[in-house]
Parts: sequence; structure tokens; C-alpha cells
Amino acid sequence: MKNPSAAVHTICPTPLGDLLLAATLAGLAGAWFTHGQRDTPALPERGPAMPGHPVLAEAARQMREYFAGGRTRFDLPLDLSAGTPFQQDVWRALLEIGRGARMSYSELAARIGRPAAVRAVGAAVGANPLIIIVPCHRVLGSQGALTGFGGGLERKAALLRLEGWRIDGADARARVERLALNV
Repeated sequence: MKNPSAAVHTICPTPLGDLLLAATLAGLAGAWFTHGQRDTPALPERGPAMPGHPVLAEAARQMREYFAGGRTRFDLPLDLSAGTPFQQDVWRALLEIGRGARMSYSELAARIGRPAAVRAVGAAVGANPLIIIVPCHRVLGSQGALTGFGGGLERKAALLRLEGWRIDGADARARVERLALNV
């Protein structure tokens, strides 16, 4: 995956830890937890700090609304150009998974017209540079198993709980957990 150029960044505090937000001229290009997430770029790679940048300020505002329970979708210009065309197809499909919904990797592969590419879809989900905003946390293993997440399984479980899911089992780090929508 290539890094978008001409990026600026800011740090956005969340209840699950600070997010590094990065934007290019085309839109929001990155959202990574600053600690405990694999592949978080170093700050110098993200260009200068610019918290007042319109896209970054709006992303931070919408993130606060999301964690307060008032936002179900993000409405931001996105720059997905860091991904391959296949990754971009997967990331666009992730954007269609609404709050409270979930999808398996095989369902996601079928949705993009590549049903035999389940592992490649999993790799593309794992390479998502816009954690939470492009909701890769809503993708689960077969039969609802709580599986990998770049920000860690505890954060994935917390995001799903925030969106109305009950996580069975006391330990979100367990290899397999079942999810049920709280109603």
C-alpha cells in the first residue's frame, strides 16, 4: 500500500485512545490509533500537524458524535488512493455496512463479486487505513466469531458494544466469541 502524499495530520482523542487523523487534498486519508494498532505511521510520515484543517476538524467533530452515540455514519470526503484497486473496492463495500449491522468475510467477498477471494478480502480489510470511519470492525468471522482487528480485539468489542451488540463471554480477547444485537 502506498502512502498518500501532501498529508497533514492531527490527533483526535477518543474513549478508546487517541487517533491519528491524516488528510490530503482529496480528503481524509487515514485514521489510526496512536498506540496498540499495527501499521500506524510515524507522525513525520503524515506531514505537518494542522488541527484546524477543515477535513480534520470535521472528522474529529464527527468522531466525537459517533462516540456519544449520535452519529451512525461518517460524512466526509475520503481519499482511498493509498490502496490498490482491489483494496479500494473492499473499503467501499465496508462503507455500506451500517451501524448495528455485520458481515462475514465471505459475504463481503461475494458483495464485491469475488466470492473465491475471501483471504484477499481479509487482507484488504486488515489494511484499511481509516479505522472506525471505514467500518472494518463490523466484519466478523464465520458464524459471528469475533476475529482480528488492527486496533485490537478489545477495541473491536468496544466499538460493537457502542453500536448495540452484546458480546457473549467475559473476555473480549478470547479467540472466538458470539455476538447478538441488544434489543
